[in-house]
Amino acid sequence: MSIDANYPSLGTKPLPRLIAFYLTQFHPIPENDGWWGKGFTEWTNVTKSSPLFEGHFQPHLPGDFGFYDLRVRETRRDQITVAKQYGIDGFCYYYYWFSGTRILNLPFDDMLADPESDMPFCLCWANENWTRRWDAADHEVLIAQKYLPEDDINFIKALVPIFEDKRYIRVDGKPYLIVYRPQHIPDALHTVRVWREHCRSIGLGEIHLCAALTHGNDDYAKFGFDSGVEFPPHNLRSPNINHEINFYDAFQGNVMQYAKIAQSYLDCAYDTSRVFKTVFPSWDNTARVGARALVVLNGSPENYEYWLSSTIDQVQRSDHTDQLVFINAWNEWAEGCHLEPDRWFGHAFLQATLNAKNGLRRFTAFTDIGLPHTQELPHRTFWKDLVDVLCYHTELKLANLKNAVKRQPLLRCMLLPVIRAVRAYRTPN
Repeated sequence: MSIDANYPSLGTKPLPRLIAFYLTQFHPIPENDGWWGKGFTEWTNVTKSSPLFEGHFQPHLPGDFGFYDLRVRETRRDQITVAKQYGIDGFCYYYYWFSGTRILNLPFDDMLADPESDMPFCLCWANENWTRRWDAADHEVLIAQKYLPEDDINFIKALVPIFEDKRYIRVDGKPYLIVYRPQHIPDALHTVRVWREHCRSIGLGEIHLCAALTHGNDDYAKFGFDSGVEFPPHNLRSPNINHEINFYDAFQGNVMQYAKIAQSYLDCAYDTSRVFKTVFPSWDNTARVGARALVVLNGSPENYEYWLSSTIDQVQRSDHTDQLVFINAWNEWAEGCHLEPDRWFGHAFLQATLNAKNGLRRFTAFTDIGLPHTQELPHRTFWKDLVDVLCYHTELKLANLKNAVKRQPLLRCMLLPVIRAVRAYRTPN
């Protein structure tokens, strides 16, 4: 650990609000029962995961909150208490809306109805297909976004009562809405116009529309949005290091270094003027996609604290005053990115969040940049491996033979002189 006494001051601007993305898929629903089997929740994926190489942190298992069910109101209240204790200013809930059909909405609806759930919140419309492979590609679509002609007005009408909730997060005084894949909306400029005109017509006023920078999209303005938000690890600009890892089995994904990824986002400059920054504590979606995973090495509390601290300082040097910094995520357990306490690090990621928000600035660089192994991987050849296998099994058979002889006293007495003679011959003078 190093401390830089000359680190620049945070200045007089107010701190950005820290908003953590929040997943509601920790309770069973009929749709998931049909697609994945009775009782499926996100925990089903999480608990079946296993390491892909030596030193690989899998599975990610929960600490304080256990394998919770978000139908339990007390669980959500406990989450809010802990999140606020460690400096989180709000949750951004994923909102699953398919032409009027909502999915995974029970925890969110219960939060709306519960005045003791006093955490500020906003929404991110997860407007992508649900597919069998968990990647939103068209391999086997479970439920599709249809973008019907009436969807634009029906969607915004459904959101207005939510925008009017006193806990709803506003930016520059306007209700703040993220759209996960604006590039999928057939005519985004028309859709945005419908949304804005309806909100004005009912007296709600202006809304702030934010486009997630995902799946290659790096421009919010062309869709008529007011801002963009980074969504790491989307739009990665970092090479993999697969060749440096000794995998147990065939691997088709990518292993990358946390420091390289984080620095690429810190260095990223955008042509447009309003992009909200995002960091993640760690990332590893092995639980969802197995050998196709993106595994980010060294997602440690120390590295995360440095990335978040540096991001807060960047944001405070910007021209905008009403700023948000997002954290991906509060509880994405199957993607290996969660602030919630786990069995590896306990409360360390939460404490790192509070440290960064309080301006401690304990680190001047990323501290964890190594590989999960320290020894050089041995060079292997066919003949060497064959000899090793033969030697192993020969020694095993000899050991079995020795044990068999020991169980036959008469045979042991007959062979004992021979064994002593061999030992004497092999022992140097």
